[in-house]
Amino acid sequence: MDSFEFKPEQKKFDLKSLVWNFLTLGVLLGICGLAYYFLTIFNNPGSPLNLFPPVLVPTLYQTDTPTSTREMILLEDTWTPTATVKAVPSRTKAPTWTLLPVLITPSITPTFTIQPTQGTRTITPNPLTPSAEITYMVSIDFHPGNNCDWLGVAGKVLGTDGTPLQFLEILLGGNLDGKPVSLFTISGYAPAYGQSGFELVLSDHPSASTKTLWIQLLDNTAKPLTNRIYFDTYDGCTQNLVMINFTKIR
Repeated sequence: MDSFEFKPEQKKFDLKSLVWNFLTLGVLLGICGLAYYFLTIFNNPGSPLNLFPPVLVPTLYQTDTPTSTREMILLEDTWTPTATVKAVPSRTKAPTWTLLPVLITPSITPTFTIQPTQGTRTITPNPLTPSAEITYMVSIDFHPGNNCDWLGVAGKVLGTDGTPLQFLEILLGGNLDGKPVSLFTISGYAPAYGQSGFELVLSDHPSASTKTLWIQLLDNTAKPLTNRIYFDTYDGCTQNLVMINFTKIR
């Protein structure tokens, strides 16, 4: 019997199979890397790995809250004397005034210093320091087109140093020719009489009255700065403008 020696067959090194194995492994690793890349960008679009990061659009917020203020519309000469109020830029609060004792009232007979000057009279209470100076003059200096067909009250408001004080309230009340009168305006809305000038139209013709009309000065919170000051009116054309100048005395 023949004897045989068993020799295992030697396997040849297969380079082609090895290359395909490496390529397959590379493809698997690439797929895993791409999956990780897309998952990272999906969870965090702002990641440094994202080649096209999203552009942030700033959000706009309205920061200024609109505020309501008041604005006074000055009455024209030909209007019925009624004040119209609407909202104005905020204004500086008026300085504190000390309320004055009644200077001119129906129950007090003050001593007047009368300076006659061609239809003009200056009335100054004595001996108290006045809070208001009352003068009578012809209106055509300010309203030349109205001739004698006009009657009104005007003036200005000054501080202790003569500085014009604007945005103070002026009330005028009482009755004229048997009819009630109630008027309102703000200092500074009649610049023809100065930076703090004011004007109130009473009638379209001169009319005489004795202490039936009064005027009062208030701050911009409606707090009285003076008592009611009563004054006269005349039916003459040379005294149909009542000038009342308020001056702060302390």
